[in-house]
Amino acid sequence: MLKTNKEQLVCQSVIGEITSPLGGVNPYRINPEGHSDIYPGVGGITYNVRIGDSACGLFADHVEPGVSISNFTKFQGQPGPNRALNLFSCVGNVARIVSGDALGEVGRVTGKHGGIDHVLIDFKPEVLDKLVIGDKIQIKGYGCGLQLTDFPAIKIMNLDPALLEQMGIKDIGKGRIEVPVTHKVPAKIMGSGIGHSHSNSGDYDIQLFDSPTVKEFGLDDLRLGDVVAITDADATFGRIYKTGGIVIGIIVHSDCVLAGHGPGAMVAMASKDGFIIPKIDPEANLKNYFEKL
Repeated sequence: MLKTNKEQLVCQSVIGEITSPLGGVNPYRINPEGHSDIYPGVGGITYNVRIGDSACGLFADHVEPGVSISNFTKFQGQPGPNRALNLFSCVGNVARIVSGDALGEVGRVTGKHGGIDHVLIDFKPEVLDKLVIGDKIQIKGYGCGLQLTDFPAIKIMNLDPALLEQMGIKDIGKGRIEVPVTHKVPAKIMGSGIGHSHSNSGDYDIQLFDSPTVKEFGLDDLRLGDVVAITDADATFGRIYKTGGIVIGIIVHSDCVLAGHGPGAMVAMASKDGFIIPKIDPEANLKNYFEKL
């Protein structure tokens, strides 16, 4: 097992409530070919879309699996509590329901969605059926500052230490690690979210509008919860194009119809100099890792 600094990390509560889906005065979303329609989108309790399910082919736009939460509390007029929820929640963290009919049930964080600034949580179907919009969920935020202590050239973000230990990462020498991934994604098709100043919350989108690229890299079977490698990219201190760099992401929301958007990849690791070596493994999905936690 690779050494980490987990003993130095702080475990701290953050809290949010289940959000409502949103609708606009103009409800239509227009795709790059000019077709418009009305699609389910972010927020709420999504009963039939969970980690392990396909991220593509749904009649949807940015749909978030399981439960979406936000913290609407304002501090001195600013959304500081929601920023904390999004910064300090890490994938794999335990989330406990603290109000409503499902009081006491637990699930796990599956990702963070930028722009709307939601934290996403997976629960068993029988728990989802007991939840209502507005129920409060508290998370044991643990993982901020996590490091692989023997690999200073690799940045870890947004991961619970217990999840990191289940991801099958190997030391392959010369300061490099091997990470199982389901797909390799070329940086040339990364869209919305690129250029953000940090990667400790939110995600950036994989555009799937170019059929030859989708076919070449086999991206039409991306699943929610897949661990993927973005090649020629870096996200150590913001999401950029970087020849030779590698970013490891986790697919957090569904495909999209809007131009510049697609399945969202939340950053989990980054190496600007390519010290992460991705290895294709179809089982590299949160659903499989969570079963071991």
